[in-house]
Amino acid sequence: MGSRAADGAAPERPPEDGTPEAPGEESRRLTRQQLFTMVAAASINFSSMICYSILGPFFPGEAEKKGASNTVVGLIFGCFALFNFLSSLILGNYLTKIGAKFMFVSGMFVSGCVTILFGMLDKVPSGPMFIGFCFLVRAMDAISFAAAMTASFSILAKAFPNNIATVLGSLEIFTGLGLVLGPPLGGFLYQSFGYEIPFVTLGCVVLVLVPVNMCLLPKYDSIPSKESFWKLFLLPKVLFLCFTIFSLSACLGFLDPTMSLFILKKFKLPAGYVGLVFLGLALSYSLSSPLLGLLSDKMPRIRKWLLVSGGLITALCFFLLGPAPVLHIESQLWMFVLVLVLLGFSLGMSAIPVFPEILQCAYENGFEEGLSLLGLVSGLFNAMWSLGAFIGPTLGGFLNEKLGFEWASAIQGGWAVLSGLATGIYYIAEATRKSSSSSLQSPPSDNEEGTHLLGSET
Repeated sequence: MGSRAADGAAPERPPEDGTPEAPGEESRRLTRQQLFTMVAAASINFSSMICYSILGPFFPGEAEKKGASNTVVGLIFGCFALFNFLSSLILGNYLTKIGAKFMFVSGMFVSGCVTILFGMLDKVPSGPMFIGFCFLVRAMDAISFAAAMTASFSILAKAFPNNIATVLGSLEIFTGLGLVLGPPLGGFLYQSFGYEIPFVTLGCVVLVLVPVNMCLLPKYDSIPSKESFWKLFLLPKVLFLCFTIFSLSACLGFLDPTMSLFILKKFKLPAGYVGLVFLGLALSYSLSSPLLGLLSDKMPRIRKWLLVSGGLITALCFFLLGPAPVLHIESQLWMFVLVLVLLGFSLGMSAIPVFPEILQCAYENGFEEGLSLLGLVSGLFNAMWSLGAFIGPTLGGFLNEKLGFEWASAIQGGWAVLSGLATGIYYIAEATRKSSSSSLQSPPSDNEEGTHLLGSET
């Protein structure tokens, strides 16, 4: 994992053709700052994902007992993403003023506290009061999560300027580990000890990690920049990449309020085993991400094809997940898990190359290097992901209630179809435009060459 030492210097601008520079022999080892940065980022990836995914196996059923419909459960999941979206835009813009390390640590602290609070919601009376407190606690958790993740992405890009896709892909192992352990651990603790213990246990784990990261995480300073989200967002290529992020997140978020209920009703599995089904998606995503990140850094020209093919394969997976009634195929557990495995790989194909693609596009359009730009890019990435995570569960809960999981899943895959096709068309148009512009720059004729030579002789 070669990279320059992250000593607070500005990251090197990638070459114009997008090919990463070959690191020297002295840069092949991680510096102390880089190692501590990776440990801190791994801790937030793991803890945030395990707290997020713990809800899947049992919260939808518990919320139904408290008087929440499928649509309301979807809104509770989506509320997290909506506030994450809004706060990511703001926090990314003010990253350098707040301080990346302070934003990271404080976000983690609040996240641990509100996770414990979520475990107390079973004591709240059923009906509107329970639903209202669910929204409030999820909103607080979303803001803290946005702070920690926006700071984490920015610090990683600062520490690993030449290998950001490789590092992000490698750290997705811890994201996947959190997703893997969250559902079965949550289901087991819920079955054994009730509603409170899963949240209290994990909240305390997050709080223990706070002082650890205060000691480990280096401090990165940067001069504030005048660049804005709008200037970055309105770049045509960034618009299409943002739609890709949104579509992937919407598809993944759809599964939160719907998949566990479908598994319980269709395959008659107990709550403790429902979490094991989630392993197919989480394991394939986390294990394939490091390889996909390495490919993105070593061969940047294939990023576009990873993005396009990943989106189309994701759409196919959602069509087969039910499967769609038009296929007239009876759903079976082994096929359901197999599709989840393929879905995890296809999500990684599209998600991992997006961050370096946006960053490369910003460099090509004259954005200033530094932590301020990295805050904008990470904030924009998290905001678009959160917007999809709001639309996905909200629309998914509604479609699941009205049409059933089979049709709802097939319709939800339409986001991935649109993003895959739109991004593919853009890249083809961009390649055509570049080839036509290069052909117009024809070599000078013999007469012109003679004129230049005569001019040079005189």
